[in-house]
Amino acid sequence: MNRLVPTLVAVTALAALGPVGVRSQPAANPAAMTFFVTSVGSGNGADLGGLAGADAHCQSLAQAAGAGGRTWRAYLSTQAAGGAAAVNARDRIGAGPWRNAQGVVVAQSVAELHGQNNLTKQTALTERGAVVNGRGDQPNTHDILTGSQEDGTAFTGAEDMTCRNWTYSGPDGAAMLGHHDRMGLPNDPRASFWNASHASRGGCSQDALRGTGGAGLFYCFAIN
Repeated sequence: MNRLVPTLVAVTALAALGPVGVRSQPAANPAAMTFFVTSVGSGNGADLGGLAGADAHCQSLAQAAGAGGRTWRAYLSTQAAGGAAAVNARDRIGAGPWRNAQGVVVAQSVAELHGQNNLTKQTALTERGAVVNGRGDQPNTHDILTGSQEDGTAFTGAEDMTCRNWTYSGPDGAAMLGHHDRMGLPNDPRASFWNASHASRGGCSQDALRGTGGAGLFYCFAIN
């Protein structure tokens, strides 16, 4: 039995590390957190199991972090398809204000979130309080799934910007991505857009998302 102790200690130590080896900071008050970037994605590219699956992922991560007493929603839009109306990410996330794991307010309202917000690499933390890798880090994981336009609304038209409404991880289609660190290629006017910087390239698979600097992460907001 004693021989198991070192193994258990090692596992516990690894659990304190984020998916990219960044040690999480304890949340200042987990129950007060109302915003985070997922520490991990679905593992299946942009196939999140639709909005319901993405919401459940937010809820599960929040629960594990001590913030499961709130109702969580993924900041994701869907496009009109199969007779179903489009869904705007901005309409799914409540009224605010939203605080990260350290208690820092990232936006007071939906209008502020889509205007002059406080969303940066240092404030767009995971549910465990970890900083997510950005441009210049290895690996870069600053591409965040949103499927949204800059104002938080869904795309119109036939072009897929949501990987078939978050149910597909194949070689075609695309997902609109934001940059949580608000950085990108020099002279790129959209590089600082937290929710609408560019579309994924090469499809909707995990490898395609990695190819432009992502890991299939997305934003989660508490609606209450």
